[in-house]
Amino acid sequence: MKFKNAVLLIFCVLLSVLSARGAVYAQVSSQIEYIIDRSQANNAFWVVQVRDSSGNVLEDLNGDKLIRPASNLKLVSSGAFLENLGPDYTFQTVLYGRGYQDGDRWRGDLIIKGAGDPSINGEFYNDDPLFLFEKWYQVFDSLGITHIDGNLVAFDGMFDDVPYPKGWEWDDLSYYYAPEINALSFNSNVVNLEVRADGEIGSTPSIQWFPFNTPYVEFINEQVVTPSGTRFNESYRRILGTNTIILRSTLPRGYYETEPLSIMAPSLYFIDTFARFLNDAGIRVSGQLLVDNDYYSWSDEGLSVLDIHTSESVGRMVQWLNRESDNFYTEMLSKTMAAERFGVQGSTDLGLKVIKDFMHTTGFDTLSVSMRDASGMAPATLVKASDMNRYLITIQDKPWFDVLFESLSIGGMNGTLGHRFRNSSVNGNFYGKTGFVSGVRSLTGYLRTKSGNRIAVTIVTNNYTVRTAHVDWVHERVLDYLYNSY
Repeated sequence: MKFKNAVLLIFCVLLSVLSARGAVYAQVSSQIEYIIDRSQANNAFWVVQVRDSSGNVLEDLNGDKLIRPASNLKLVSSGAFLENLGPDYTFQTVLYGRGYQDGDRWRGDLIIKGAGDPSINGEFYNDDPLFLFEKWYQVFDSLGITHIDGNLVAFDGMFDDVPYPKGWEWDDLSYYYAPEINALSFNSNVVNLEVRADGEIGSTPSIQWFPFNTPYVEFINEQVVTPSGTRFNESYRRILGTNTIILRSTLPRGYYETEPLSIMAPSLYFIDTFARFLNDAGIRVSGQLLVDNDYYSWSDEGLSVLDIHTSESVGRMVQWLNRESDNFYTEMLSKTMAAERFGVQGSTDLGLKVIKDFMHTTGFDTLSVSMRDASGMAPATLVKASDMNRYLITIQDKPWFDVLFESLSIGGMNGTLGHRFRNSSVNGNFYGKTGFVSGVRSLTGYLRTKSGNRIAVTIVTNNYTVRTAHVDWVHERVLDYLYNSY
């Protein structure tokens, strides 16, 4: 009898477990199950979670599981920036002089103090990355100065000297989406390469690069022009620890290619470019180019302020970083937030601590979170899908919510969603953030449904091996179903 009771007890326990699992899965509509099961990516790991505007779960597939969010994480990081820095926060990059004017000469050093501004490039300045150097040239020109008899010094001590977050993969580090992070940065710490396959078949394509073919980088051009109609095969690699970039692409005859490629030692790149700009404009710099990272020895005593550049607001930067999924802006703002919070050199680790504190206040299970970066590019960064989805509801009462909402891409219209959903009912109705790293495609945001409701949607595919375009097609079909059903 005891044996039968024990068997019955075990059976009941197993039944309850299976029922509980079935209940979770049963919350997913059969149509969504069908869409996923009939796709070529049905062996990948799928997550779908949907909530109404009050936070009630409408659809749930694997929502309690950990996922690699990719750039969906930027929704959380940018919320932390708005919460801790505020939408109106601005950066001030200061040009100091240590010396005096003697006729047409400045006798002494020029010191540029970086503040972590990620926007000293063209995004907010009429697509002119050299705008600040032109402004500072005008400062000297108005004084009649034609010679700088002193050094150019870059102070980048507001951030530590660790150039990358932990976990970024080495083969990404040559490209614009994985540049070094530095408190004094210019042109997002890249050079802009242009390649023209304008020669004979078998010849080497011609190249040029911005800014003004600077010798700060060295290109080893081993590219080859191939017959028209052949495929373009991209191959760019910066030798790590150097500014030597090897080009080995094959390009069909007549092909034109552009690629922003990363550089090392960004603050030196900043002042090297500034010195070359001044020389080209007729102001000769005769001293050395020096970098100072000693945060604790900084003092502006004895320095004269020659100019202060005040950036656009963090609110505008958040709109850029989410719509364009900009890793550089995200990691720069993370280190800035750490420096402001703790009064020390900004670091990735301290920035992630502030983000995790913010996540805790918005309902994330931070004991389960693994954070390696703020932008989601590190494969070891993990969060619960349900926390990502719930977050969309939680932040609706934040005073900065409208700023964050305005930063979202609109399906078929702008940002990283501009080319998606154009022939779908979702066109113009999905406001969200995309995410992509190898084997990960994610989508989190707000869907305005056919009935006029606004629902919070998270769709994540991890560990897929099919084409990303096919995964995107499945995501679109799920969104179409949600649009028509809710």
